[in-house]
Amino acid sequence: MSACCYILYSSELDRYYIGASRSTVTMRIEKHKSRYYGTKSYTAQTDDWELFLLLPADDYSHAIRLERHIKSMKSRRYIASLKKNPDLVNRLLDRTRQRFTDRL
Repeated sequence: MSACCYILYSSELDRYYIGASRSTVTMRIEKHKSRYYGTKSYTAQTDDWELFLLLPADDYSHAIRLERHIKSMKSRRYIASLKKNPDLVNRLLDRTRQRFTDRL
């Protein structure tokens, strides 16, 4: 998988983090845990981040569209629904996929 949208969960903070990546998710999580993105970044607050959900993307721009959509929902309930309902994930993937005719 070359690009993805991922959701991390911290039990210490009881919070989610939504991101997009071009690299492997394992490497990305390790960077978050090691404060690679700086000590003032959101994920630097704790190092107990665990992968909650992984959404495969067609390319990096698709991953960004997924990330923005999930963040725009501003809902823990929506994030939990994504994990419980594969049909919802499939609809989200289809809705955020940019089709060639949409780019014209």
